[in-house]
Amino acid sequence: MCVRRMGAIRRSPRLRLISAEVVEPAPLDGASAAQDPEPAPSSVHAIHEEPESAADEQDLDQDLVVRARRAEPHAFEVLYRRHAEFAFNLAVRIQGSSADVEDVVHDAFIKAQERLSDLRDSAAFRPWLGSIVVRLVRTRLRRRKLLGALGLTAPDPVEIDSVAAEDADPEARALLAQVYALLQTLAADDRIAWTLRFVERHRLETVAVMMDCSLATAKRRIARAQRFLTDHFVSPYGQTAS
Repeated sequence: MCVRRMGAIRRSPRLRLISAEVVEPAPLDGASAAQDPEPAPSSVHAIHEEPESAADEQDLDQDLVVRARRAEPHAFEVLYRRHAEFAFNLAVRIQGSSADVEDVVHDAFIKAQERLSDLRDSAAFRPWLGSIVVRLVRTRLRRRKLLGALGLTAPDPVEIDSVAAEDADPEARALLAQVYALLQTLAADDRIAWTLRFVERHRLETVAVMMDCSLATAKRRIARAQRFLTDHFVSPYGQTAS
């Protein structure tokens, strides 16, 4: 099956407000939670039940991956429906904009489908997919930065509507815009590691897995980004990540 290009996501990724009072970037609110799975095609309806826990989610993904590897009809399509919003939101939050994100997500699922046999833990489809998204976004960020250094393009504008809470006041939106503007000046690896840790709220171990690096390297990247933001943010708010 060829993966179709995804349509518009009904809900935008949201970020809680960053203020001078907090000691680190605030966690995401409930608005960015994954949507409930859509009804599955008849060929997989027996396994496509609403999970009750994280373990159930992983069990369902494991079953779908096994079926997709056997080339059962619609199995990978169900994986796509379950995780497309996650991939879309991840790419938007790393970039701070939705520029080319649909292409990134489309390419990520194509690569995931082609390389499904490389997935060692069938229950870990989501973080594995996330690592593919991270690599694709990192490539795009590096290319944009190089072109910018050569004077051939300008940085993508930060889309505050894509990352700010709906009830954010003008001051909070300005502070959030500053954070993303500062992130744009960082090396792609530092920027992504910090975003995965403090925006996506992943554990350090997960950050290392998604960035395909050691835990020590992930910590160094996060710490560098945190120090830079602390030094340049108008209201320093954080300490070195741990």
